[in-house]
Amino acid sequence: MTSAIKAVVFDWAGTMIDHGSRAPVEALLRLFDHAGVPILESEARIDMGRAKRDHIRAILAQPRVAAAWREAHGAASTEADVDRLHDAVAPIMREAARDCATLIPGALDLVERLRGAGVPIASCTGYTREMMADILPMAAAQGYTPDVVVCSGETAEGRPSPLMLWKALGDLRVWPARACVKIDDAVVGIGEGRAAGSWTVGVAASGNGVGLTYDELLALPCDERAEQVGHAAAALRDAGADYVIDSVADLWPVLDDIGLRITAGERPAA
Repeated sequence: MTSAIKAVVFDWAGTMIDHGSRAPVEALLRLFDHAGVPILESEARIDMGRAKRDHIRAILAQPRVAAAWREAHGAASTEADVDRLHDAVAPIMREAARDCATLIPGALDLVERLRGAGVPIASCTGYTREMMADILPMAAAQGYTPDVVVCSGETAEGRPSPLMLWKALGDLRVWPARACVKIDDAVVGIGEGRAAGSWTVGVAASGNGVGLTYDELLALPCDERAEQVGHAAAALRDAGADYVIDSVADLWPVLDDIGLRITAGERPAA
């Protein structure tokens, strides 16, 4: 590792914990089921990575869901419905996140190598601070404690705006963003990194694009696994990721390469 990298900023679910980003999906499925408008897992995943209020608003705007809401409730959804659903999802999300807080294989080794190299670690998440209440100590018990954690609602806007990432870098007192790296499994997280001006690395196999636990992914036939990971990787590349890897277990060589490119005066994709 070269000190040319000023900081590494990780997403949480699907990137450092919760292989397959299962917790937010399970919580949203339960939330809309309780509201009398069941949704599909695919519908829950479309806008994954956004702040939960924005995510709920986006789900309600999907044509099939909007029609189902009107049929169930007799009128189109409103901002009051968004507020009510957002308030209701917090305890559901906290419970689901608590059940899916295991570090992704390879994450702890990566953290230890970054610590050994003296590289600051921050995190951004679409979870609110309340939703993170159990995740933070559970991650710490497994050896992962970022120097800075920025949660949904702590900046004026969430992803894909750069504000959470900029806050994280500001709290770390590091700059410029072009000397920092954002790692995320969601398209909006790559958008966040690009908007902030940092290098971006997408993780395809462990995240929202595939949506499977580690054991479920390994159980797939090799060709099917390659196809699903390939589709997820393509989406991250299309979003503008500078690099795409399977999981954070594969990140170290990429960080080495980014460090060399920073030293050579290169900048991330605009």
